[in-house]
Amino acid sequence: MNLGGHDSNVAALQDRFAHAQVVRYYDNHLDTIRRCVARARTESVWVIASCCDYSAFDFEYCAAPWEAYQIHCWASGAQQFGDTFLINVAEFNQQHNIELLEWYQDINWHSNGVPRLSWPVHKYTTDDLVEEIQQHVFVSAYTQFTNSTAKDSAVCLWTVKQRTVDRMNTSGSNSLVPRDIKSQLKTQIYDYPYLNVNTAVKSQDLDIVYLSNGEPDEQRYYDIACQASQREVKWVRGINGRTAAYQAAARASTTDWFFAVFAKLEVAQDFDWTWQPDYWQEPKHYIFNARNPVNGLEYGHMGMIAYNKRLVLENNTPGIDFTLSQPHAAIPVLSGTAHFDQDAWTTWRTAFREVVKLRLFMATRPTLETEHRLNTWLTQAQGNYSNYCLDGARDAVEYYEQVGGDPAQLQLSFEWSWLRQRYDAKY
Repeated sequence: MNLGGHDSNVAALQDRFAHAQVVRYYDNHLDTIRRCVARARTESVWVIASCCDYSAFDFEYCAAPWEAYQIHCWASGAQQFGDTFLINVAEFNQQHNIELLEWYQDINWHSNGVPRLSWPVHKYTTDDLVEEIQQHVFVSAYTQFTNSTAKDSAVCLWTVKQRTVDRMNTSGSNSLVPRDIKSQLKTQIYDYPYLNVNTAVKSQDLDIVYLSNGEPDEQRYYDIACQASQREVKWVRGINGRTAAYQAAARASTTDWFFAVFAKLEVAQDFDWTWQPDYWQEPKHYIFNARNPVNGLEYGHMGMIAYNKRLVLENNTPGIDFTLSQPHAAIPVLSGTAHFDQDAWTTWRTAFREVVKLRLFMATRPTLETEHRLNTWLTQAQGNYSNYCLDGARDAVEYYEQVGGDPAQLQLSFEWSWLRQRYDAKY
């Protein structure tokens, strides 16, 4: 059975057994075995697979007379449902119409199996596994896609209904993918119905990048991030403008995604730094929750973000919210407490920027959740700088009405210098 991708092994087997016939493999073992048995001219027939290493296999094996009618199956490595068979032709023809090979009445399992060869490996360096699969030309039943180190997988090949995509590390960046996926893959690997996500192999940790812009407690929260993560935390500071700052952080990262930690965030001590993006989905940003100590809200604002490096560097003309202007997902996990009330100016500018966005969202895509958040910013605040929080929120609504929601005017709130001038002029 030639499953593709192991041409040198097929050639070696043909040299070793000059009388052997090569049958192209299509959907599953049963259909292919039927075609093999139809060609047999002996009482029994060996059916072997191109994906197995037979250099040490004993083809002189003879079944005991009382076992001669059985299918004898040798495991492929750790996979009991192996790819090497000794088949009684007459008995098989009597059970020819079974729907699944595992329904065969008498199977004799041999655990001293045959090593399975590695599947063809497609190495990639992008962050888009779905695109890599869509563009790939499969030459074998399986191809391993990896941006790190290939791992062997003992998948079962007996039935097409169970030919799974196997996640081989926690992010899915290393996956064993069947060619069957091509007809069903659209935007994500989850379009395919047969998935195996169980793995204990840890993916590479994401870089951590800390961003600050003169916040009074930036050193304190940097130190907390270092202590909580027990890892190197890269520090990007003093970059004017959100787009420029985020892109500087992206350039500091050596991983496809990175944790962006902002200088107002006291990172939660129990945050899981082994978290991974999901390569089985389209590339996107992942937004974690933060607790707002001034008004009690808890959502993605000021929370940690796992940014996709490529998307950040491509985002030169963002909308009013840099992160939301590209594919993104909310992760309902608390990343920490956002202490934006460090001084009057920091408190005001944080409230102003967030409420400008919330007011715009209420005008363009209103939801009950957005309405609740907007009303909370406008009416609830506690702490030393609570009045500046309320002033910033109300000033933002006033500015929105003043410019009639003009996106170009609202976009000015992205720039620290513009915000500072507006604050100084009033306070």
